[in-house]
Amino acid sequence: MIIDSHCHLEYEPLSIDLEKVVERALNNNVKYLLSISTTNESYLRILKIIDKYKNIYGTYGIHPHETKDYKNLKKNEIIKKINLNNKIIGIGETGLDFYYEHSDPTTQKNVFIEHIKAAQTLNLPLIVHTRSAEEDTYQILKSEKKNKDFKVLIHCFTGSKIFAHKLIDLDCYISASGIVTFKNSKELADTFLSLPNDKILVETDSPYLSPEPLRGKSNEPSHIVHTVNFLSKIKNINPDVFAKITTSNFFKLFGRLN
Repeated sequence: MIIDSHCHLEYEPLSIDLEKVVERALNNNVKYLLSISTTNESYLRILKIIDKYKNIYGTYGIHPHETKDYKNLKKNEIIKKINLNNKIIGIGETGLDFYYEHSDPTTQKNVFIEHIKAAQTLNLPLIVHTRSAEEDTYQILKSEKKNKDFKVLIHCFTGSKIFAHKLIDLDCYISASGIVTFKNSKELADTFLSLPNDKILVETDSPYLSPEPLRGKSNEPSHIVHTVNFLSKIKNINPDVFAKITTSNFFKLFGRLN
């Protein structure tokens, strides 16, 4: 069994033919899907999806790109949104992205911390997006964990090996997307090879980032098998065994799913 720990099923083209997308996932042994919120609008669509599909769960959070429109978002509002449905099992995606200047860094940091406070209150995993912001992301996580510990999943990791191991030292989990399979991602593959297996999850981030040999095409949860196969090969582990490891890691982080 494989779990896609990060996808956007409410986005087109997945949302247009979701029944077939879910069917293809199940046919490839991808049993559970976690659809990740990026805005209030996407969250409303996720709520409808998780009510319809038993094997799909969701999160609530505001993507760092969107924080310019959520400058006043506070912990209590995040908690209120999460409590709307017991199939909302995580907080995010949130974090810092200084690669694009869609929202100013100060606003991103403030909203990120409000998500952290909600995670500390509810004891739910925080799904973190970080790009071109390694030191700021690390310092915020380290500082807030000293205040009160909370669970962290770094999604679609593409950072440095040093950053990855600093995150592991903070007891974070780290998720691999299809990027790790790209031919120009040898350093990233080497980073994942160096990480402890009990801290790795897998994701598609679909409809983006299709793995090799499907790079450039629209991504979907069924494609995650290519990422699992790639990682199992570089780690010299049977693919079924590696899938079980990543699934076990998901359950350790998010709890068992019904």
